Amino acid sequence: MVLPPLLAFVIFAPPWSISLLVAFCAAWALYEVAAMLSAGSASGLALLLITGALPAAAALMRWAPALSAALAAAAVAAMCGLIGWVNTHQAGPSPPRPLLIAVGGLYVGALYPYLALLRNATGGLALLLIVLLVVMAGDSGAYLVGRAIGRTALMPAVSPGKTVEGAVAYVVCSVVAACVLKAVLGMGWNLGTTAGFGALTSVAAQAGDLVESALKRLAGVKDSGWLFPGHGGMLDRADSLVFAAVFAYYYSWWLGLAAA
Repeated sequence: MVLPPLLAFVIFAPPWSISLLVAFCAAWALYEVAAMLSAGSASGLALLLITGALPAAAALMRWAPALSAALAAAAVAAMCGLIGWVNTHQAGPSPPRPLLIAVGGLYVGALYPYLALLRNATGGLALLLIVLLVVMAGDSGAYLVGRAIGRTALMPAVSPGKTVEGAVAYVVCSVVAACVLKAVLGMGWNLGTTAGFGALTSVAAQAGDLVESALKRLAGVKDSGWLFPGHGGMLDRADSLVFAAVFAYYYSWWLGLAAA
């Protein structure tokens, strides 16, 4: 079987090219944030440079790991805050546009580099592969179960199509996939570590999907862009993976499974 080109690239490409690819993805995602939020003015672009481009460059170049970790935590908290805003202000005004631009920029600049940081860490290739495949398995399970028996809306104000049944299926399928893949990839995890990784990765991935949906709601757009015809833009395609990669990076570091 021929590996899909992107998967083959992730496996065989040298670290510097992975960082270059992620830098391109982050730059494109910042462009989508600017387009969604009409941040084409000098002040808007300056805000995206400060909150997005500079943190991304610092993280990818490993200039200040502690600062990058703090910015990543701030970005996750700020993006999750958007979910709360959408739920409590469904018919009300959006947050100030400069604040949305700053949060969107920080989301991309602080979190996207972790796709490269995870892949390029010691033991990171197996970790990134298991993240990619666990998210794919969970997403597929959630779609199938949600379509078949989904009845209870998860967060209708944020993402009307998502159901509690689908979310549960996402977790279950992710745990099963993690348990299968850890043996295939030769990862010496015990069952508890593996199941915990699968479950928490699925929660992180679903949170990433929801926060990007909240940002689109506040921006008043259906898709973040047009890069993938019929599937939206870079933000649409990478939302789950970005949150999952950040979680996997620090989870593995905390357990001593990979060097940060």
